[in-house]
Amino acid sequence: MAEATTQITVTPKQLGKHLRSIRRRKGLSLSEVARGAGLSRRELGAYERGKLPIPESDLWVLAGSCGVGPMILLSPRGERLDQQRVRSLAAGPGVTLICGRFEGVDERVLEAQGVEEVSLGDFVLSGGEPAALALLDACVRMLAGVIGAAESLAEESFERGLLEYPHYTRPQEWQGRAVPEILLSGHHEKIHAWRQARAEETTRQRRPDLWQLYTTAKGRPS
Repeated sequence: MAEATTQITVTPKQLGKHLRSIRRRKGLSLSEVARGAGLSRRELGAYERGKLPIPESDLWVLAGSCGVGPMILLSPRGERLDQQRVRSLAAGPGVTLICGRFEGVDERVLEAQGVEEVSLGDFVLSGGEPAALALLDACVRMLAGVIGAAESLAEESFERGLLEYPHYTRPQEWQGRAVPEILLSGHHEKIHAWRQARAEETTRQRRPDLWQLYTTAKGRPS
């Protein structure tokens, strides 16, 4: 992401300061944002100073006027987040994350503002904040310079349609369990082949859904 990702949890005392920070980071004047949101300059100034609570309808319009990228509501009924979507968000201009608390957001607002709903899985949390943190972490680690050995990202789970291969560290033997001999051989091609085979085996056993997609893409029988 070329710009900082914006996470908004609806806490009225902080919204004004947060809004002003976004506007200034974007290099937008008070008049430009007010005009884009259909507000008076006085109204927007009062919002930014925290003198007036920001109505939900104005909050959504202001997010769009500030050009903060797509708006995503963390919701158990949303589309399941996957690595492909993470890569897309990480390469984008930024995103506004909306975190509900106990209940959802008025459906009319979601429809009017074109909000995308995203889910981490088939479970429910008390609020969207933990899910937002997980999404942020997944995106940030994709940015250049965050991970020391960037090439290692290509071997992680889901990047090649497979789960990652097993890892081993020192000591060479631990509680009667030894590191596979092939990994100690120094033969890079054989090590690569072993890792590929184990990644495929693990995926086939643990995630038959991924294995089906992988074999279909490769033109192999499942």
